[in-house]
Amino acid sequence: MMLKMSGKLLAGAAGAVFLIGAGGVMLGRTAFAPAPIAPAIAAEGDEAHHDEEGLVEMDAARAAAAGIQTETIMAGSLHAEILGHGNIVAAPDGEAMLTARADGTVSRITKRLGDAVAAGEVVAYLESRDAAGIVAERSAAASRATAARLALARERRLFDAKVTARQDLEAAQTVVAEAEAELRRTQASATAAGVSGNGRHLAITSLISGRISKADAKLGAHVLAGAELFRVVDPSRIQIEAAVPAADARRIQPGDRAMIEVGTGAAMPATVRSATPSLDPASRTATILLVADGVRDLAAGQGVRVRITPKGAPASDRIVVPEAAVQSIDGRDAVFVRDKTGFRATPVVAGQRSGGRIEIASGLKPGAVIATRGAFLLKAELGKGEAEH
Repeated sequence: MMLKMSGKLLAGAAGAVFLIGAGGVMLGRTAFAPAPIAPAIAAEGDEAHHDEEGLVEMDAARAAAAGIQTETIMAGSLHAEILGHGNIVAAPDGEAMLTARADGTVSRITKRLGDAVAAGEVVAYLESRDAAGIVAERSAAASRATAARLALARERRLFDAKVTARQDLEAAQTVVAEAEAELRRTQASATAAGVSGNGRHLAITSLISGRISKADAKLGAHVLAGAELFRVVDPSRIQIEAAVPAADARRIQPGDRAMIEVGTGAAMPATVRSATPSLDPASRTATILLVADGVRDLAAGQGVRVRITPKGAPASDRIVVPEAAVQSIDGRDAVFVRDKTGFRATPVVAGQRSGGRIEIASGLKPGAVIATRGAFLLKAELGKGEAEH
């Protein structure tokens, strides 16, 4: 009887312990759990939190201030790209030399090195004896033309009155035509020379709009006709001349796409315009002429690196990105892909490396915008955010 009672007591005690334990667990859950939420909402919240992992929130203005540059990636491989080095030069219509049209002395300078000028704007004046001769020639031609017109009018009245013959009228008309042609020639000569209103000075005017990149004129200096006094460059009219090996130049055609990399690491798209048919005798390379889709951060005389992708290149499911774009995060290669709110760390599988470029075997698709220069700053920002979390 005592054993049975003891068994019942032990069973009751065990049950009580179980209930207390369970209650403790339930109490514990009640005490430390957040406000009750529906299971479906909790799942959605957990999924949303997971989606935000690896995201560095940063708008375009902040990214630009931090020096982070982006590039739209295209399909290709290291073997398909043709690399070359080149220089940015002014386009044929983007640079003008301003020369003296006649011998003279620099009497006035209105523009200095680096100043902006408009097409037709005067940058300097020359005092020249030739100017007086040009003006005198123009005045004489104008007088002869006036006299010829008056003689023609008189001959026409006499012909209408049947006093003179038709041949006299026709002769007067010929004299007028010759006098007017001479007047137009002298006027064009005065305009081309830039003769000012007082007839003593020649105006040096800019042929294009742009900025003065060279100024050799000195006040009071005597210059000869044809001497270069100024040079004007239009920063918006530039082109890229790139040197590539002769074997690769045969694969390049007008219209091929290319990327230009400047010294700061920025890259911008460009298009092949033409290729020279001959090789440089010193370097044995061909010159490829490219036109940039944009002219930001580009200036004549600047050295660039060019990557050209010929249209006939073999199709590839890989993508080539700058080496600086690939960062190691938690022991894995990743790139930062631009989205609406910032940059998201995206794991990739890297392949071959050459010339500062890396092939991406998987993880990216053509058309994505990735961070190139400054990607390590995003990695540091991502690590900082995870540490704070």
